[in-house]
Amino acid sequence: MATLREIRRRISGVRNTQKITKAMKMVAAARLRRAQEAIVSTRPYARKLGELLRHLVTKVDVNLNALLVGRETKNVLLVVVTADRGLCGSFNSNIIKAAVQHLRGHSAVNVKVLTIGRKGSDYFGKRDYNVIAKHVGIFTDLGFHHARGIVQEVTDGYLKGEHDRVQIIYNEFKSVIQQRIVVEQLLPIPPEETQPTKDLHSLAQVDYIYEPSSAEIVNALVPRHLNFQMWRILLESNAAEQGARMSAMDNATENAKELIRDLTLKFNNARQASITKELLEIVSGAEALTKAS
Repeated sequence: MATLREIRRRISGVRNTQKITKAMKMVAAARLRRAQEAIVSTRPYARKLGELLRHLVTKVDVNLNALLVGRETKNVLLVVVTADRGLCGSFNSNIIKAAVQHLRGHSAVNVKVLTIGRKGSDYFGKRDYNVIAKHVGIFTDLGFHHARGIVQEVTDGYLKGEHDRVQIIYNEFKSVIQQRIVVEQLLPIPPEETQPTKDLHSLAQVDYIYEPSSAEIVNALVPRHLNFQMWRILLESNAAEQGARMSAMDNATENAKELIRDLTLKFNNARQASITKELLEIVSGAEALTKAS
């Protein structure tokens, strides 16, 4: 049975841990607010940019831009977006597990991996996966230049024929306690993104005059679309990470509270037993002295 000193030391340690988890929860909450504001303001522009691109490509020959044309798939590049740090529940493990399952489903073709985030880089780098590039530490000071650099790297490889399809897997932010794992095709820009939807039917019937020309506008819009979609994905993952960390630290704080309560009860029971034992020893000693006299 643990001594009173050991139980007291454990209570002190759990209380210190509780202070840390509570502080981390507050930090994650502050970061989540900023990340949530960023993603909420980014989504409408990303959606409208996609709508504009879908409308324009109906007016031009898609063969004029190599990033719109699909080809036989022999090499696939999977971009895996994880966090740089842990202590965010199952955020990283879920995305890694989904990425591994996705890779197993493409065993018939040559699959390469590009990782964003330290956790994914560590996992795939230590195992038998063809990791062609790693981007670590970008979420510390996330900026649009990070998205632009990743897209440039990916598109250069696609245009050189190093990979025939580029897919990206990430956590989409739904709420503080909910993230959704999403797999999207980045290149070639999928057909469903280059065809008018039901909401755009009336828009597609409008005849616009484009200057200098619709083809030139598409060629300028495609890289902008890719850059902004990657920026949106990074913001989605960042917001989802902060939400997962806030929820995990809240659960850890509550668990520490329950553990302190259980240890306190255990300490009181042990202390009561110790006092009872001492009283019995005193009474027994007094009785022995009485009989001796």
